[in-house]
Amino acid sequence: MAKSVRYHYPEMKRFLEDAFQKFGFSLKESEEITDVLLLSDLYGISSHGLQRLVRYHKCIKNGMIKVGAKPELVFETPVSAVIDAHDGMGQLVSIDAMKLAIEKAKKTGIAMVSVRNSNHYGIAGYYAKMACDEGLIGMSVTNTTALMVPTFGKKAMLGSNPIAVSMPADPYPFFFDSSTTVVTRGKLEMYNKMEKPMPIGWAVDENGIATESAPRVLRNIDDKAGGGILPLGGHLEMLGSHKGYGYAMLCEIFSSIVSLGKTSNHTYEKGKCEVCHGFAAIDPNIFGNAEEIKAYFSNFLKELREAPKADGQERIYTHGEKEVEAYKDRMENGWDVNINTVVEMKNLCDDLGFDYKEYLGDVDFSDASKNMYEQRIGGIK
Repeated sequence: MAKSVRYHYPEMKRFLEDAFQKFGFSLKESEEITDVLLLSDLYGISSHGLQRLVRYHKCIKNGMIKVGAKPELVFETPVSAVIDAHDGMGQLVSIDAMKLAIEKAKKTGIAMVSVRNSNHYGIAGYYAKMACDEGLIGMSVTNTTALMVPTFGKKAMLGSNPIAVSMPADPYPFFFDSSTTVVTRGKLEMYNKMEKPMPIGWAVDENGIATESAPRVLRNIDDKAGGGILPLGGHLEMLGSHKGYGYAMLCEIFSSIVSLGKTSNHTYEKGKCEVCHGFAAIDPNIFGNAEEIKAYFSNFLKELREAPKADGQERIYTHGEKEVEAYKDRMENGWDVNINTVVEMKNLCDDLGFDYKEYLGDVDFSDASKNMYEQRIGGIK
C-alpha cells in the first residue's frame, strides 16, 4: 500500500484556489496564496507547500488569520516603508510589500520594506524571486514562532528565521533560501507524518538533551515547555552554532526590530500570530552596468559548477539549480504527497463541504497513520 499519492499541478491549483475562496478570500487573493504554496512544492520544498494547508485552515478558523484584513502603511520614505498587516494572510501582505520595495528600488536604486503583525508567509524565496524576475537583487527574511534554542540555551527564543536571496544570472538565476536552524518546523512535521525518528543533532528536548522524537519537540514548541530546534551548527560553538544563532538575529533586526513588531519569543501569544517580515530590492545598475554584472556573476557560477569534484561526487550545484530541475520535472510529472497530508486535505474537503474525490481522487487511506500528532498552532487547537 502506498504511503503517498501523486498529484499534478493543475488539479492542486484548482483545489487550493477553490479552498481559499471558500475561506473567504477573493479569486485574485486565492490565486496569489496558491502560487506561493505550490511554488514550494514545485521547487521540492514539501515542508512549506500543501502540507501547510491545515495550518492556514486552523489559523483562519481560530481567528488568528483575519480574512479581509487591510494592511496599513505606517511609515514611509523614498527608500523604505513599514507596513502593519493587521493579522492578515502573510502571503498577501508580503507580495504587496515586495512590490512596493521593487517600485521604490526602480526609482531610487535600493529599497527595504518591513512588515509587522502578520502571519506565516510561506517560503521566503518566493519574494526574493519576485525582485529577481524584475532584474533586481531580492532579499526576504522573516521571524517565526520561537523554536530555535540559542547557543548554550535550552529554551526556544528565536524562530527558524529564514534568509532568501535571488539575483539574475544565466542560464538560471541564483536562488538561495535557507532557515537559520538546522531544519525547519515543517521538516519535523514531515518526519512526524512519516512516523520516523529524527536524526540526532536536529533538536533538543525540554532539558536541552538531543532527541529523535519529532512529536515531543513539536509539543514542547507549542506549549513553550522548553527545548526546540538547534541553530545551524548544532549545539556546539566549535561547530558554528553561534553562527546560525547570529544569522537568526539578523533576521530579527530586519523584520521585528526595525518595524517595532513582535520578536520571535513574543509571537503566538493570546491567540495572535504577529510575526514580522523584511524585504529588500536592489537595482544592480547602482553599481554599474547591470548586464555586465549579470554576465560576470554568471561566469563565476559556471566556474563553481565546473570546479574539481570531491572523490565519488559527480556534480557541484549552484543555488537554485536543484529548484529549476525540480520545477521542470514536477510540472511535467507531478509529485508525491505524503498520505497523512492527503488525509488532512480530505478532512478539509469534508469541513468545506467539498466532494474530496472530485479534487483528490479515490484514495486508499488505509496506510495513513492512526496516531498522528495533531498539529497545534502556538498552543491553539
